[in-house]
Amino acid sequence: MKKKYLDIDVYTALQKRLDYIFQEFDNIYVSFSGGKDSGLLLHLVMDYMKEHKIRKRIGVFHQDFEAQYSFTTQYVEQMFEMYLPCIEPYWVCLPMKVRSAMSNYQMYWCPWDDEKKDIWVRPMPTKPYVINMNRNPFFLYKYKMLQEDLAKQFGRWFRQIHANKKTICLLGMRADESLMRYNSFVNKKYGYEGHCWISSQFKEVWTASPLYDWTTDDVWTAYQKFNYPYNKLYDLYYKAGLTPAQMRVASPFNDCAKESLNLYRVLEPETWTKLVGRVQGANFTAIYARTKAMGYRNITLPKGHTWKSYTMFLLDTLPAKLRKNYEKKFETSIEFWHTVGGGLSEETIQELLDHGYKIERNGVSNYTKDKKSRVIFRQEIPDETDDIKSSKDIPSWKRMCYCILKNDHLCRFMGFGLLREDKKRVELIREKYHGVEGISDR
Repeated sequence: MKKKYLDIDVYTALQKRLDYIFQEFDNIYVSFSGGKDSGLLLHLVMDYMKEHKIRKRIGVFHQDFEAQYSFTTQYVEQMFEMYLPCIEPYWVCLPMKVRSAMSNYQMYWCPWDDEKKDIWVRPMPTKPYVINMNRNPFFLYKYKMLQEDLAKQFGRWFRQIHANKKTICLLGMRADESLMRYNSFVNKKYGYEGHCWISSQFKEVWTASPLYDWTTDDVWTAYQKFNYPYNKLYDLYYKAGLTPAQMRVASPFNDCAKESLNLYRVLEPETWTKLVGRVQGANFTAIYARTKAMGYRNITLPKGHTWKSYTMFLLDTLPAKLRKNYEKKFETSIEFWHTVGGGLSEETIQELLDHGYKIERNGVSNYTKDKKSRVIFRQEIPDETDDIKSSKDIPSWKRMCYCILKNDHLCRFMGFGLLREDKKRVELIREKYHGVEGISDR
């Protein structure tokens, strides 16, 4: 899908979107992470309400992951206190399962685990609007539920406590953050009334990303122009030489953040010492995240092994639960490429044929923008496909092996979406991540 440029600037476009949101939806809340994008969105929404003399209060939802820089905590508190007269504050510090890419022995860690108070990275916030185990009005919360499920169920709960009226959550997501984000916006299948930046979450609960077409330059320009307070952590990131893509404010243990984990050692040593004891594998990952030990860049195949045999060897070294997780995904992927097929370009198809791969067309893929042909393999899954230069989206045992070496429990490297722990959540996940029961067909 080609970009369509408007004859207005991004700020004016945002004002029009906010006009639409406040006219269309009864209940509005902002999901605020403490980062630059969600922080800017909150500032702009507050200014919009002030300019248009909107007196109703909107919700502000902050999901606290316990392990974070002190600058982030300070900024979160600053923003809540600044806008307290105009908002319904929800600072959530409940035990929840958060995905970890630190270790093959721990798929999740649990912020604010009430069974591990003695090793919390920082003390529980004391503000009266903090939601924790001792003060929890959130009746849809389930003990140690998945972090992403908690966020979704909060929207449903927010709607219920506000007369079950039409509800929307405002997110600071932007298309230029990643290709995945961009694709989520250009796929209008799940849009709202033709708006690609609004999508359905539950019945009468929606999410909107009114900053979706803003660039990083636009974001920082707005902070400077309007003199908005921002998370001073970004100043430290800049001084440390990080690129804009590396300047993330999130759980330090997920796959996106693990390569910058070592920064805690330099920027905030006291927090670092607590991180090491909090999550298994944190110190190892901080040291080796950008090395072959963590599956970074090229990995040399051990002598005497094929990629398949090396994968089987690694599987045998894992705890039973993790081994079954990988085995299930690998089996699903193999079955997918033997019976359904993934969408590949004509160039890739011809290259596969030229190199002697036994493949067959199987209709067209509806999930590719240009209706690529589905391709199935009439042979065993290749050990590796380094001879194919036009695409990386080809099944191989090498890709499966990389997932294990990278602690990629979700198998994103193979094209999988979010893991579903049980069948009860299939429909919830499918609504947002269409058809990722197996591997995504590109």
